[in-house]
Amino acid sequence: MSDNLPEAPQGEFILFRSEDGQTRVECRFESDTLWLSQSSICELYGKAKSTISEHIRNIFTEGELVEDSVVRFYRTTADDAKQYNVKYFNLSMILAIGCLLYTSDAADD
Repeated sequence: MSDNLPEAPQGEFILFRSEDGQTRVECRFESDTLWLSQSSICELYGKAKSTISEHIRNIFTEGELVEDSVVRFYRTTADDAKQYNVKYFNLSMILAIGCLLYTSDAADD
């Protein structure tokens, strides 16, 4: 991975919090789309990282989305002041994951 990565999207920044205050998701808008890290997608849907990873892998394997179109790496500064390269997913991926999650949840009912 190149060291020439852009900083995390700095477009319009919106913070969503659930009514009970338990879920908080930071959303970043850039280039006419929403970008979330995998950890933010986990928070958004209240699912484990392994579940989200499985759905992402399946979406790419089945050719539903093309990785180069829906993934960007951004450099993010963590609480420890170190910079890390973090994978972000655009709105198309976020919605595709949500559809899979809610379709499988409905099938379980």
